Amino acid sequence: MMEPGTDIFPGGEKVAVVHDWLNSYVGGERVLEQIIAVAPAADLFVTFDNMEGQDRGFLGGKIPRTSFLQNWPFVRKRYTKFLPLLTLAVEQLDVTGYDVVLSSSASIGKGVITSADQMHVAYVHSPMRYAWDLQHQYLRDFGLTGGLRAFAARSVLHHARMWDLRAANGVDHFVANSQYIARRIWRVYRRSADVVYPPVDTEAFTSREDKDSFYLAASRLVPYKRMDAIVQAFSLLPSRRLVVIGAGPEMSRLKAAAGPNVEILGYQPPGVLRDHMQRARAFLFAAEEDFGITPVEAQACGTPVIAYGRGGVTETVRGLDTDQPTGVFFAEQTPGHVAEAVQEFERHEHQILPAACRANAMRFSIGNFRRNYALKVRELWDNFDWKRPRSAAC
Repeated sequence: MMEPGTDIFPGGEKVAVVHDWLNSYVGGERVLEQIIAVAPAADLFVTFDNMEGQDRGFLGGKIPRTSFLQNWPFVRKRYTKFLPLLTLAVEQLDVTGYDVVLSSSASIGKGVITSADQMHVAYVHSPMRYAWDLQHQYLRDFGLTGGLRAFAARSVLHHARMWDLRAANGVDHFVANSQYIARRIWRVYRRSADVVYPPVDTEAFTSREDKDSFYLAASRLVPYKRMDAIVQAFSLLPSRRLVVIGAGPEMSRLKAAAGPNVEILGYQPPGVLRDHMQRARAFLFAAEEDFGITPVEAQACGTPVIAYGRGGVTETVRGLDTDQPTGVFFAEQTPGHVAEAVQEFERHEHQILPAACRANAMRFSIGNFRRNYALKVRELWDNFDWKRPRSAAC
């Protein structure tokens, strides 16, 4: 079996790694970091690079090759408003001369142009969310439900879908970050995808058996995370205490809705978040996510999860109907359903053991990602017909 730190391509094959862009270190960049770890000789390509010097350690010293957008700072700062330029930019990244292209993308990275004798494996966090099934939510969140601006936005997203289908046709093999995303890839592109769950730094969290009485929710405070449903649920549970960690545009609205039993701490450094995760009675999660890292981190702390029962979290949390459960699901993103789930959790709390939560979280460790991703890519490369010399293929 291939060890977690093994180079996928010890034979000296030329490898290009393509990522959407670099402006923060979040879930996609955690995957990029581990792809670099198993393909250390690869060259890195991105449409633009905004990372600050102190945040660049995960790149392993690599200097990314960028597109023309690197010289357009006004686009780099407002890139979400320039989707047509982003799709053009990724097509201008020159990966000719490479044997293998490994892309990691939640948006445009898979659209890099490759030739017939190159193998392109795309690790997909999601098909373009804002162009496909989240289009209407995206338009509502930005106030684009009527008028000429809304018509223009819908037109841009229509062309983005056409481009995205073209981009998918240039991929040889899809790897999805969950079964949920594999189903979305099939629905959108009619292409099958293998599943390799993304890496979670489970070793950065330690389990704690003795819990405090408070419940915890932690997330960016943006509409689709549905933190409002969690905060309002605790108005129906006045004898329980909720702590909320996170910052974002929903902050003022959540504070206005919070009762005296809800404490909103805003942004907190990782050590404070980790401490709260270890001590919380349970962790609440109301978003429909592609995978969802924080519920896994909570379980690594030995903390049960109360979550909306759709999306990737249904693959990372074991419900009450399973052996060694690690959490409870609710069916709708409403305060009433969240409150009922909290009460159901309390009735069955004795069935959910910290050791079971920790063991379940370890399935998603960094080592497992490296091993499973390396094995899959190596298998695909070993069976890639176009890599044979022309004379042998004739």
